[in-house]
Amino acid sequence: MSGNADHELDATGLKCPMPVLRARRALKPLAVGERLLVRADDPASAKDFPAFCKTTGHLLEDVTKVEGEFRFLIQKA
Repeated sequence: MSGNADHELDATGLKCPMPVLRARRALKPLAVGERLLVRADDPASAKDFPAFCKTTGHLLEDVTKVEGEFRFLIQKA
């Protein structure tokens, strides 16, 4: 798990829209300000997560790509 994340979600192997739907469910019980690290390998997630955060108000703190895997660090609003 990332040192900056409070929770981690492995969404690798899932196709759009499942990574975002799983992230939405994982964020629900978190306290405001907690961070969720989402790992996904669906190329569509590169566009889906910024749009998801923009519409929900969550802060997309960081996006990295490591060996074909995207990592999204999301702070709950």
